[in-house]
Amino acid sequence: MTPTYQKTALTAVQRFLFIFLIILSSCGKDGVDDIIDTEFNKENEVPITPNDTELADDFILDESNRVVNFILPKSEYDKYLEDEGDFLMISKKVYEHFKDDFDFIFVLSNEQQVPVGLYAGISYKVQNDVEGIGSGIYNGSSSYGSEGRLKSVIHLPVPGFIVNGPFLHEIAHYWGNQGFIPTTVGGHWGYANVGGQLGGFDELVDLGDNRYQGKMEGENGFGTFANGGNSVPYGNLELYLMGLIDVNELDDVQYAENPETNGSGKFTANNIITLTTAALISEHGSRVPSVQNSQKEFNAITVILSQERIPDSALANISTNLENFARKSAPDNSWNGNYNFWQATQEKASINIQLSAANVK
Repeated sequence: MTPTYQKTALTAVQRFLFIFLIILSSCGKDGVDDIIDTEFNKENEVPITPNDTELADDFILDESNRVVNFILPKSEYDKYLEDEGDFLMISKKVYEHFKDDFDFIFVLSNEQQVPVGLYAGISYKVQNDVEGIGSGIYNGSSSYGSEGRLKSVIHLPVPGFIVNGPFLHEIAHYWGNQGFIPTTVGGHWGYANVGGQLGGFDELVDLGDNRYQGKMEGENGFGTFANGGNSVPYGNLELYLMGLIDVNELDDVQYAENPETNGSGKFTANNIITLTTAALISEHGSRVPSVQNSQKEFNAITVILSQERIPDSALANISTNLENFARKSAPDNSWNGNYNFWQATQEKASINIQLSAANVK
């Protein structure tokens, strides 16, 4: 049975505002710029001693061993707020001090709101070794200083987006949408019945005369890019691409041909096309590795950029939110019903953000 969680539904206005923010962003960049099956060794979870926390004068681990504060000159820090930051530099800094133990590098900027003109979140895909998800096989991890494990570098300009999103959304970009289904919204589900983190509706009403009403969680309206941040779980197709459900659990996919929006989830289209599971597998092949062999536990390291050392109290707040995001149970009440990674995957996958002495070179 699919687990359910108490959550706070977004109003139509809240959903619109979130989707508008995501539309302003260019979340997800492809190319050599989406798995090594290595579980985190629990026996090696030895705390990093206080003498080791200052890995360098400008690269300092917090007391909880969950967040590394990377201090940059203002000229360099500002580049990450202008979509000109060098993420290869950050990843190479990570690997100066840490082993190649991470699937994701999470980069945060120390901002309270998104700078004008910047994305709300972005995912730089580093490699893909999963067949059958619409993407070719490639590995650009060496460019980032990784010896083969790193999958993606994700940047959120506002640390609060760990709670509200688009954190789940950016992680989903590792697997989709890389041409798995047709879309007029590149990298996202657009006008399709996926109803997940990368957009789409979960209900479609035919209004006649090639007019349609898309709905999400019972409300009129949906996002073609996103659906309310961390307030929604991963959709059925997203779970399949992530290797978390079997092909026999994959639903048929409907998408609109030549859609044009009329607002509030209403749109016109030449046709609604159905792609059966058999047709999808015929086009892309089976997912390899299959759900039986897919990676379900992931490791990540979080780096927060700043112009001066961040106070311990602020780092503690970020650390608590990361712990909530990564725990194998519901987050605390401060999350207001938002999903963490374990919940959003229907308790099928987890992510570890705790660093230990075993990770340090």
